[in-house]
Amino acid sequence: MNSAGAAAEKQAAQFLRRQGLALIEANYRCRFGEIDLIMRDGAALVFIEVRLRRRGMFGGAAESITWRKQQCLLKTAQHYLRDRGNLPLCRFDAVLLEGEARQRIEWIKNAFGA
Repeated sequence: MNSAGAAAEKQAAQFLRRQGLALIEANYRCRFGEIDLIMRDGAALVFIEVRLRRRGMFGGAAESITWRKQQCLLKTAQHYLRDRGNLPLCRFDAVLLEGEARQRIEWIKNAFGA
């Protein structure tokens, strides 16, 4: 991962902690892909995709989470949950950071799902 991406994920995790979420794991990887952040929001387990866009020339951060990327995230989350016994309530959120200095941050709860 490049340093800008790592900084964006760190900023997103800090932002979400201030909103009351607790970090469980960062950068969970398996053969299907990677989940940037896995956090707990009350009783819910939240899988979070972090997107950084410095400029809107090729679409914004939200548009970069394509259907194909969503499918990879769903399979990766299923892999994460497979051996964990009791399945908690889960959701997929997105944290979008835009601008040269990542000055605009948007949190989209339930950004997509199965």
